[in-house]
Amino acid sequence: MSIEPESLTIPELLQRYYKILDELRARNIVRTSNSPIGDYAEWLVAQQLGLSLVAKSTSSYDAIDSSGMKYQIKGRRVTSRNRSRQLSAIRNLKNHAFDYLIAVIFNEQVAVEKVVKIPHEIINKYAQYREHVNAHILLLRDDILTDPLTEDLTSLFRK
Repeated sequence: MSIEPESLTIPELLQRYYKILDELRARNIVRTSNSPIGDYAEWLVAQQLGLSLVAKSTSSYDAIDSSGMKYQIKGRRVTSRNRSRQLSAIRNLKNHAFDYLIAVIFNEQVAVEKVVKIPHEIINKYAQYREHVNAHILLLRDDILTDPLTEDLTSLFRK
C-alpha cells in the first residue's frame, strides 16, 4: 500500500526521509546525513569510472583513480523551482589538491542530465571566489560546458 506524501505530517515526512537516508547509507550509496545528491553523485561517478572513493575526512577531493589522479565530485539537482547549475563550494582551489572536477547535473527525477570532467587548471577561469564562504563557486554555464578542455562524459552515464 502506497502512502502519498501529501497525506503525511511534517514529522512523518522527515521520519521517512531519514529512514530512506539510513537505508541508502546501509547500501553504501550515501556516506553522510547531508542532502543525498552529493553522496549519490560521488558513488555514481566512482561506480561508472572505476574510481576509489576516499575517506569523507579527506580534504579537497573525493576519489582517486588507479594512476593516482584525484577527483573532486560535485552533484546538482535541477528542478522546476530551482534551475541553477551552481555547484557547492570548492575549497582550497589554489592548493591544487585535485586534478579534475567531475560535475553531475541531475534532473528533477534524479536522472543524469549532464556529466562533465573539468581539468583543475581551467577552473579558475570560470569559478569566482566568494569571501563569505571562503571558497570558489562554479556555475556550470554554457561557456564551461563547451570549453575545449572540458570533457563531456554524459554518454557513459546513460547506458
